[in-house]
Amino acid sequence: MTSRAARVTARSAAPYARATTPRTTTPRTTAPRGTTRTGTRSTPRATPRPELRLVQGVTTARTRRRPTSALWNRRAPFVLLVVALLVGTTLGLLVLNTVIAVDSLKATQLRADNAQRAQELQRLEQQVVSGSTPAEIARAAVAAGLVPAGPAAYLVIEPDGGSVLRGSPEPATAPGDAEGGD
Repeated sequence: MTSRAARVTARSAAPYARATTPRTTTPRTTAPRGTTRTGTRSTPRATPRPELRLVQGVTTARTRRRPTSALWNRRAPFVLLVVALLVGTTLGLLVLNTVIAVDSLKATQLRADNAQRAQELQRLEQQVVSGSTPAEIARAAVAAGLVPAGPAAYLVIEPDGGSVLRGSPEPATAPGDAEGGD
């Protein structure tokens, strides 16, 4: 029994063995925190520690880390969400840019058509202004076969309801008749 107690004492003293630090050569004791060592144990423990041995071929029950595939499976939805957001944003910007470009082309074409119509309107207004002079109107009337009117007569209505003719109306002469009658 004393040999067993000696082995237990030797094992229990092993964690308190003296060690030297690399910087100094002074020995120090390493003890678990919160305990102070006052001396060696003179009496054996009431319940001796069990003897521990390494058994070959038996795996220890450790908490195993998850494989990287499990970690990937846990992160996969987040990664897919981020990728989907990036792809969606990129496609949205592409569609928006295309719509803006099409609208810009339409606006440019409408501006060009508007400028062309403004020039046409200005040309027509100039034609009206130049065609409304008295000389132009007379020349256009002669070209259309019209003859100048003779002296005009006016009908004046009196206050009592009667009417009076002022002037003497004469029929217009045809262009061929005026030359032959002179």
